[in-house]
Amino acid sequence: MDNQTFAATDEAGQTGPSVRLERDSLGEREVPAAAYWGISTLRAVENFPISGRPVGSMRSLLWAFGSIKCAAARANATLGLLDAERGLAIQAAALEVRDGVFDAEFPVDRIQGGAGTSTNMNVNEVIANRALEILGFKKGDYAQLDPIDHVNRGQSTNDIYPTAVKISLQSALMDYCREHQLLIDSFAAKGSQFAGIVKVGRTQLQDAVPMTLGQEFGAFAETLCEDLARMNELTPHLKEINLGATAIGTGITAHPEYRSRVTLELNELTGLGLVSAHNLVEATSDTGVFMLLSGVLKRSAVKLSKICNDLRLLSSGPQAGFNEIFLPAVQAGSSIMPGKVNPVIPEVVNQVAFKVVGADATVTMAVEAGQLQLNAFEPVMADCLLESMEWLTSACRTLRTKCIDGIEANEPVLARRMAESVSVVTGLAPFIGYTHAAALAKESLATGRGIRELVIAQGLLEADRLDALLSPSTLAGVPVPTPAR
Repeated sequence: MDNQTFAATDEAGQTGPSVRLERDSLGEREVPAAAYWGISTLRAVENFPISGRPVGSMRSLLWAFGSIKCAAARANATLGLLDAERGLAIQAAALEVRDGVFDAEFPVDRIQGGAGTSTNMNVNEVIANRALEILGFKKGDYAQLDPIDHVNRGQSTNDIYPTAVKISLQSALMDYCREHQLLIDSFAAKGSQFAGIVKVGRTQLQDAVPMTLGQEFGAFAETLCEDLARMNELTPHLKEINLGATAIGTGITAHPEYRSRVTLELNELTGLGLVSAHNLVEATSDTGVFMLLSGVLKRSAVKLSKICNDLRLLSSGPQAGFNEIFLPAVQAGSSIMPGKVNPVIPEVVNQVAFKVVGADATVTMAVEAGQLQLNAFEPVMADCLLESMEWLTSACRTLRTKCIDGIEANEPVLARRMAESVSVVTGLAPFIGYTHAAALAKESLATGRGIRELVIAQGLLEADRLDALLSPSTLAGVPVPTPAR
């Protein structure tokens, strides 16, 4: 935003002044007359030209702020600290903020100094000026309804901002968990589809022992299930809030009953089952829950990236690679090599994971940098965590719909490699001894003769018993059904 001003038009169509004059403790500034934000927001926009991404792009955070400001107005009105007329106007304006009516009125950068004060004041100013409109007054007429004295009554950025962040993180986490579950279901479905396809497993990129392709994809589903469980375990920690703590946790300027009343009102508005922290001083200074969430997101991202590495390996080729599965071809892969198709969907998920890992380092340092009764760096924590979950949610959806759901097995290649593999000799070791088994593997590789042929030729096992030991169900450790055709 620059310092340009513009002519404002009122509801009657009359052109008025292009600016209004607002004052704060630092002096006077001109604010665009039509703007719902005020002087505090103007200064913040000028002071923090950092990311170019405004608070208005953080929909879940503004939903949370609108809910909190409405709850605060209800609590203050119930306690007799706010007259009914102002209280109702503030509530109506706050709900409009919650519902996204004024997202464009939040130009403050997501990355800001001041522990989130600029965001809180941006919210206070927008709600105050909208409430003034509702009451029939002009924007900026703060003698009638003030952003701090009325909208921010009984509050501090230091309890409002972290509460809003925790509420918004719960919303984002629920979105991510839903997409994560759908991805689990997709991998599990492929596990069932590929249950009858036997293949050679690998450790350290070397041939290991037989398994089914279904087992491989079922393991992908299971490892993602473990991450989903960790995320669900984390949710209760995000429900503990310090609302009513005000500046440092002592509750100064707040009514003695405000804390319990505002928490009750906020739960009615959100349905989240929020609970007030046992020790508000600790809850105001401690941001460990954000580091805990960041660590869980990093774990999820890294494991998701590892799965994508496997998908890229298994689909490599088509002639000089593994070539065991076919990923859906979604776009041409090269500007120079005709016909080349790349695993672009797993690749983009890999890059999301790299970003999440970097964000975790940022959150860790921001948590560590807190001092005494407050951590001033929650804005960057919120930015990192909300972006990480937004990207991971999109990544899971993209991976599922554009890749996993359309994967097919290259059954001829898998069958041929299984027939040629010496890895089956591992299943014979308990019956013929490790030394004999190792010698058979070496001879098979040197001569090209199959393991079964060599075992029969050397009289190590009878044919019937050998065939039972080398059956796909025995080798893979599970009953292997015949694939449906």
